[in-house]
Amino acid sequence: MTAPPLNTWQDVHAEVLDRISSRRWKPGELIPNEIDLATEFGCARTTVNRALRTIAEAGLLDRKRKAGTRVATNPVRKATLNIPIIRQEIEQMGQSYAYALISSEIGTPPVDVRARMGLAAKDKALHLIALHLANQRPYVCEDRWINMAGAPGVVDVDFTSISANEWLVANAPFTNGDLSFSALRADAKIAEHLGAKPNDALFILDRITWDRSTAITSVRMAFHPGYRMQTTI
Repeated sequence: MTAPPLNTWQDVHAEVLDRISSRRWKPGELIPNEIDLATEFGCARTTVNRALRTIAEAGLLDRKRKAGTRVATNPVRKATLNIPIIRQEIEQMGQSYAYALISSEIGTPPVDVRARMGLAAKDKALHLIALHLANQRPYVCEDRWINMAGAPGVVDVDFTSISANEWLVANAPFTNGDLSFSALRADAKIAEHLGAKPNDALFILDRITWDRSTAITSVRMAFHPGYRMQTTI
C-alpha cells in the first residue's frame, strides 16, 4: 500500500525525526538527497529543504554543500529561549503586576555597551532604568540601552505607561540575540531598587537583540534575591 503524501514541512519534519530516533537512519549515515526525498514523500523540494534545515538547526543533522546531509554522530541539542514579556510572566504565576519607570534619557552609552552593540563613539541611544514588581514587591530591575536606529519610533513612546520590554517585543522584530548569565553582588543603587541588601547575590541576565547586523537593544536585568530561572530544552 502506497503511503499518503507528506504535504507540509511539519509532516516531513516528523517523518525525518522518526527515522533518526528509530535508527532507520543511523548516526553518521548519509541520508537521501532532497530531490529523492521529495519524490518519496510526494511533496516539493522546498518543503523537504525547510524540514531538513530546521532539524539541522536543532543539531540532529550535519549538512554540507556538495557533501550531502548526514545524521549527526554526536548530536548537540540546542536550547531555544524566548524573550518573555515580564508582565505576562508575573501574571502567569498568579501574581499582580506593576511597573515603574525610574529614569529615561538620551545619552552616550558606556564604552563596553557601545562595543557590544557596535555603536560609534558619537552615537546616542535611549537609556531606560525601570522596575517590574510582582505582588507589589520588586521582581526585576532593567538597565536598558535602545539603539534608536534599530527601533524606529522608540523616542515617541511613553515608557511610563508601557515597559520597553513589552513595546520592543511587539514593535521591533529581531533576527538573533546574545545572552549571558552571571551572579553579581548588589551595589547600593540596585539594592535600593530591589529592596535588597548591599552585596546580596543577584541573578543577572545580559541580553542584546539584533535585526541582522543592527543592534536593537542591550539590557541588563537584575532579578530579586532568590530568583530561579526556568526554561525548557
